Amino acid sequence: MQNRKIVLKEDLKKGFKNLGIKEGDNIIVHTSLSSLGFVCGGAQIVIEALLETITDKGTIMMPTQSWKNLDPEAGVHWEEPKEWWQTIRENWPAYDKDITPTNTMGAVAEMFRKWPGAMRSSHPARSFAAKGANAEYLVKNHDLCDIFGEESPIGKLYALDGKVLLIGVGYDKNTSIHLADVRAEYPNKRYAKESSAMMVNGAREWVTYETLAVDGEDFEQIGEAFETAVSVNKETIGNAVVTCMSQRAIVDFAVQWIEKNRR
Repeated sequence: MQNRKIVLKEDLKKGFKNLGIKEGDNIIVHTSLSSLGFVCGGAQIVIEALLETITDKGTIMMPTQSWKNLDPEAGVHWEEPKEWWQTIRENWPAYDKDITPTNTMGAVAEMFRKWPGAMRSSHPARSFAAKGANAEYLVKNHDLCDIFGEESPIGKLYALDGKVLLIGVGYDKNTSIHLADVRAEYPNKRYAKESSAMMVNGAREWVTYETLAVDGEDFEQIGEAFETAVSVNKETIGNAVVTCMSQRAIVDFAVQWIEKNRR
């Protein structure tokens, strides 16, 4: 990266404050660590800066998805030959919230899931981790069939009037828009059966469940339209553009956009 900048914890805290993040906020955070430049201390100081800004009165939540624990037929093991798929189904490790790593969630989320005091939801493929005053409320009872719906961590954050923080990433990473997908009514809305390895009564089982099909192909379009219609806070920290918004605002806008534009 040309003109790569060095980022200290105080730079992060100052930037978060300028974005309107304050004590007591409940925030879902999506992060590209590399986008910031050289972060002196790496993922650790990003998490520390977030927690110190919101204090013990607030809550930080991050997606800690382990979508490799889905049926190979869904395309998650695209690099492996089809003749291996049944072997994968029979042998993929059962989800363990304390052990199972994230998949492509980034270095910050991967560290956050193991952070002292952090709690992680029980969904075997679409989990979230949270730390703070409302962590237990956010992650408990994450139903298999309600990945991003009303009683999911995303839906519960909406009930808390939370915020969304995008650190060096776009709206394609804005998981909260999936709640709008659940709420919106449109002609091609579809459901899918997914399967994951998980523990059931002390034994590993390959469990199949039905849920709304996950599709975020138009999230960037939604974000572009949202920022045209609604003022969002932006700040440059290091080399990254950081965006902060009301979760309710983006979800409510996205419901209307989806119903108008999806066919």
